[in-house]
Amino acid sequence: MKHILVPIGSTENAQNTLQYAIDFAAEINAKVLVFRAYNVQTKAGTIINIDAIIERETNLYLRTMVNAADRKNVDVKLISSKRSVVDSVEAIDNEIGIDLIIIGTKSNSIKESVFLGKTAGKLVKQTNLPIIAVPEGYKFAPIKNILMAFKSGIVKRKSALSAIKFIVDKFESNVNLLLVKTPNYKEEDLILNSALTKFQTTLTITENVTTFQGVLEHFQTQKPDMLCVFRRKRGFFKKLWEKNIILKEEFHTPVPLLILKGMK
Repeated sequence: MKHILVPIGSTENAQNTLQYAIDFAAEINAKVLVFRAYNVQTKAGTIINIDAIIERETNLYLRTMVNAADRKNVDVKLISSKRSVVDSVEAIDNEIGIDLIIIGTKSNSIKESVFLGKTAGKLVKQTNLPIIAVPEGYKFAPIKNILMAFKSGIVKRKSALSAIKFIVDKFESNVNLLLVKTPNYKEEDLILNSALTKFQTTLTITENVTTFQGVLEHFQTQKPDMLCVFRRKRGFFKKLWEKNIILKEEFHTPVPLLILKGMK
């Protein structure tokens, strides 16, 4: 894992998210790419070069954020883009490769009822990169206990597990698998792929209406440092992330959320 992308918004928690990413990168010897997209809306007849002004202000904002952080000798690069967030992320990934995105859960939303804000929601929905969503105010700590919740043990793309495998190897994490039998499950869903069993510490099988309800039932007993879920082509989390904004009443977690893609 070499490149961690950190989209920076305008929220008060942005500095905390950046520091979490730097602390994480320091542990795994990765580079941090601090990123911000900006939009320019000009009126006909405008003489001033608005593009240049906003780009300069965006870069100044990023430098201010980075200078306020404890760099810990981590290589930090600044990237500003006039494209949309999703288009920019895809372009950066194509050019240099992104191994992981770390983003604040609320992004630019100021509403207390929001867990996953619009920017974070778009990246979850529209990219195929692994994402760690960091709750407000959460400080980095070594990841020793991971709760991985899913409704099917089928894994068609082993590369989908590369991010969690890397974390497990680096932090020597315990991985507690939570297989949630939801209504209309298939017997094949209960068979764990060998790639999952290789880093399994414990396995719990439960029956709930949704995967999230299974998480709520077992979260306190597991006491994880990180929650890991999959965004598949079917299931609760796929339906949840069809929207760009996720409310706390729909889903929330007090610990960082690792979202893996490309499972099925």
